[in-house]
Amino acid sequence: MNIPGPANVRGGWGLAVAAAISGATSFASAASIREPRVTIAPTRIETTAATTVTIALQFPEGLAAITAVEATFNGAEVLNLLLPLLTQVDDTSATFVVPQLAFPHSTRATFVFELHTAAASASATLEIDVTECAVFPPDNPWNTDISGYPVHPSSAAYIASISGSGGNGFLHADFGSNPDYGIPYVVVPASQPPVPITFIEYGDESDPGPYPVPLDAPVEAGSDRHVLALQPTRCRLYELYRAERAGAGWEAGSGAIFHLRSNQLRPEGWTSADAAGLPILAGLARHGEVQSGRIAHALRFTASRTQRGYIHPATHFASSSSDPSLPPMGLRLRLRADYDLSRFDGGARVILEALKKYGMLLADNGTSWFISGATDPRWDDQDLDQLKTVPGSAFEAVQTGPIHRP
Repeated sequence: MNIPGPANVRGGWGLAVAAAISGATSFASAASIREPRVTIAPTRIETTAATTVTIALQFPEGLAAITAVEATFNGAEVLNLLLPLLTQVDDTSATFVVPQLAFPHSTRATFVFELHTAAASASATLEIDVTECAVFPPDNPWNTDISGYPVHPSSAAYIASISGSGGNGFLHADFGSNPDYGIPYVVVPASQPPVPITFIEYGDESDPGPYPVPLDAPVEAGSDRHVLALQPTRCRLYELYRAERAGAGWEAGSGAIFHLRSNQLRPEGWTSADAAGLPILAGLARHGEVQSGRIAHALRFTASRTQRGYIHPATHFASSSSDPSLPPMGLRLRLRADYDLSRFDGGARVILEALKKYGMLLADNGTSWFISGATDPRWDDQDLDQLKTVPGSAFEAVQTGPIHRP
């Protein structure tokens, strides 16, 4: 999901490498291995479809073999994913296509290659650090570490009401390997043509079209029928609620456009494609980032009953109740620091660690304690089932601002 910005590539074995962005999606560098004398020049790193990094290596004639012996992505080992995607183009070039596991946050990748010619063998290390179009700035509420925030004075009442108003009182991943679970999204290129959008419910609180949403974009299963389209080249996020194909475009209950380099909220009292007026993609657990070992943002969750009010960054409520014990939209919960995670492993452990540091934001009315994730057949359901043992009582509400009741 790269946009023009600073990038650096460094080489091992005494390599001196200089790199600069060339266009929106590539940069070139020259690198040489001094002892023994094997050369990689130039090296080209490109990104495509915002979810892969392509590395094209060119080298002198006479290369007998090139092997990727190490590959990490934001610190996570991905060699097993890299090796099957090696393509030997000819005697002087090879191409690797690497899944961007940490999507959609900043990329740091390290690749170690062994090069063998008839006369010599050597290894070369490439380190790539590319500034991307992240999902909102680091100081955005979604990306803020709230582990040190004070406990909300109504925390006990909020937790009790959430647990008592639907569900079984335990955390639940509302996503998994079944394609009918989770909220899908699509990444679109700069060339994606915009199509007309007709709003039939909350048009006065929606951003007008057209939106660059493909006519075959995936639609969330169920009644909400969310459609999410991310356009990294423009750093824009387009989201629709209750979307249906209509002629040459889409019909939807509501829609919102988010500028991902901005912390600007929706207008006061406005919804989005989510009841609370929040972006949906920002709060989804994604398989790639879980596999990388780190989620660096808050997650989205639902509660069966809410009050008529919201806390920023939410801008909209979806209730007529004035009961102060009910949670307002935008309420931030975190997993208590003293909750023992030693019995958890895998992706569940990664998710729970994120809930301690970044917490989760109340975004919609729905089954209580359900957290949201992106649709992905690679989810390990047995791994995610560990979350079902975490009680709602392990959470606490934190203070992030006043309740707005327009």
